Amino acid sequence: MSLFMRRTNMKWPTTLVLLIGLDLIFHQQVYSSMIDEESMCVIEKMSDSSICRGELLVIYPDLGNAACTIIPRCRQFRRLLSKDWGKPRVKFVQAKKDKNYVLIMVDPDAPSKENPKYRFWRHWLVTNILGEDLQAGVIQGTVLSEYRPPTPPSGTGYHRYQFFLYEQPDDTVISLNKQETNSLGSWDLDSFVSRFNLGSPVASAQLMTQNFED
Repeated sequence: MSLFMRRTNMKWPTTLVLLIGLDLIFHQQVYSSMIDEESMCVIEKMSDSSICRGELLVIYPDLGNAACTIIPRCRQFRRLLSKDWGKPRVKFVQAKKDKNYVLIMVDPDAPSKENPKYRFWRHWLVTNILGEDLQAGVIQGTVLSEYRPPTPPSGTGYHRYQFFLYEQPDDTVISLNKQETNSLGSWDLDSFVSRFNLGSPVASAQLMTQNFED
């Protein structure tokens, strides 16, 4: 074996060790940045807490109770909220077992907070919810509007998504009229509440998020 070949073969182990070392350093840096990102994932409370009354819990997977919070971008929470997660568990432990309830979810900032011409966009409407189901966080009843996840359009900033829980008057059949059935946006929430004598909400909550790509 020539002197050149012997020297070249001697360099390979050194080069291999160097490459492995650089690879370990790279992955350690990536892992460290992931840890830093996870540790900085803070779920902030909304400054406007006027809607949050009555300890209404709005529970999503991995996120927990999202009532009166700003959904963070970290851990892809905003994307999961819009794309992957289904309807939340809505829990109200103070519900009366012998009463029925109405749950309404709306977006008052459609299409944007600066120009809410389509408020209140209806995202969910369920009637005849048993009090004992509410205590357990199980929403089942008569669905008048299927759940639609928060999906703010890109470039429209933050949207609030509000949840209102009403005690349903006994022997009252609640329905949407033809105009309401044909459109989700520009819903006259006050008129609906008045039409069926729902009164004031027994509990309410809201969360705030924006488009996950913004």
